[in-house]
Amino acid sequence: MTGQHTSLTAERWARFPFDRQVLMIGNEMNRASKLLDRSDERSLRACYERVLALVDLTVKIQSWPPRRRELLRWRDLAAKLFIAETPCPDAHAAAFLSLLRFTPASYAQIPFVLGGSTTPSHRKRPA
Repeated sequence: MTGQHTSLTAERWARFPFDRQVLMIGNEMNRASKLLDRSDERSLRACYERVLALVDLTVKIQSWPPRRRELLRWRDLAAKLFIAETPCPDAHAAAFLSLLRFTPASYAQIPFVLGGSTTPSHRKRPA
C-alpha cells in the first residue's frame, strides 16, 4: 500500500467498527472526487489504490459471508475505476454512492459529499 495507510495492519483495521471502515474508504473516494476534474491522473490512481487496499483489508477481516460478498462486488467497481484509461466522473459517482449506502452512518454523509442526491448523476452541471 502507498501513502497514509502503509503501516495499517488487518489487526488494527479490525478494531474499527464497520461503519468507520466504510467512512474511511469513503474519505479516499472523496479525495478522488476532487481529483477527477484535474489532470493529475497519478494522484487519482493513488487514491484508488488506497481505496482498494482498504477494501482488501475490510474483506480480509469479514466473518459475515454476505457482507464479504457485497464488499467484493463493490471492489470490482473500484478496480474498474483504477484501471480505466481515462477518469469517468459518472462511474466514480455511482461507485461512491453505492459505497455510502453500506451503512446508516455512511448513508447520512451523502448530502455532504454527493450534494444531497441519491442518484449517480449528482454532479452539478455549469449553468
